[in-house]
Amino acid sequence: MPPRLPTVFVSHGAPSLVLEKDDPTHRFLIELGRTLPRPKAMVCVSAHWESPRPRVTAHPRPPTIHDFGRFLDKLYQMRYPAPGAPELARTVCHLLELSGLDPSLLDEERGLDHGAWVPLSLMYPAADIPVIQVSVQTAAGPRHHVEVGRALEPLRDQEILILASGGATHNLREAGRWDARFGQADPPSYVRDFDAWLHQSISGGKLEALLDYRKAARDFKRNHPTEEHFLPLFVPLGAAGEDARGKRVHRGIAHGVLSMAAYGWGI
Repeated sequence: MPPRLPTVFVSHGAPSLVLEKDDPTHRFLIELGRTLPRPKAMVCVSAHWESPRPRVTAHPRPPTIHDFGRFLDKLYQMRYPAPGAPELARTVCHLLELSGLDPSLLDEERGLDHGAWVPLSLMYPAADIPVIQVSVQTAAGPRHHVEVGRALEPLRDQEILILASGGATHNLREAGRWDARFGQADPPSYVRDFDAWLHQSISGGKLEALLDYRKAARDFKRNHPTEEHFLPLFVPLGAAGEDARGKRVHRGIAHGVLSMAAYGWGI
């Protein structure tokens, strides 16, 4: 029997991460791809695709989307030509329907946004593993995304990797301000405290606290002025099954205030 694949959440940071060879998160993602069991296909939930109802990509050769501005020209020339998986996309829609999650039509035109292709290009640079994306429903909240993960859990036994991509913290406005503070080596306390709370909650399997993050986590709103980068985390958490306890597999800070923490379940 093939191994049951783990589920993973990574913080993808800025698109330039893919070029920053000395960055610890860049190196971590390369190593992560080497150490995980090789999947037959991947389902990626990226913070950079939001829709009112779940949508699933079904493009046989998804184009690379450069959904960012004011970065090096080299980034806009990059392509991640991994094949799509239309049959897997139909299976995902069926699983969501069985769970009463009412997915909308398959998206046969959308490609891979940078929340997907930036980490994947480091994890699997050969771009030879089929990948599809599932959208985020920000207004639906965390419990909905746990249910999405639970619906997709059977895929783990079919050698399919469920990978979520967002940010453990994601306040870009303060990131810009903090970058200007030369000599600041440590993140501010509100970032450190939230990062510690997240680690303690995930490693302790404190599902209800995680679901109630707006009240349970100090300074949540300051760390996440909007929630689309946090909600993908709940999909691999849900796909982990009954045991919500996860393992922090990477930690780091980018731009002074962006936690680059990554978590795995079943690792």
